[in-house]
Amino acid sequence: MKTSRFKTNAKCGGCVAKIGESLCKVLSREQWNIDLNSLEKTLTVTSDLPDNAIIKAVNEAGFKAEKID
Repeated sequence: MKTSRFKTNAKCGGCVAKIGESLCKVLSREQWNIDLNSLEKTLTVTSDLPDNAIIKAVNEAGFKAEKID
């Protein structure tokens, strides 16, 4: 498994919950976390899923995700 990080536009716990509904369709809850205290509202994912599948899940929830190198 690899760990990937994404910049998101989540702003609050409600945003995290909405993104989580979408992410939990493709990942278990233990595989992802969003740090609202970070400047980039970083989503960290540990999974074998391709990055574009994670971005798609976040987009489907109505939010943006951008891969961080």
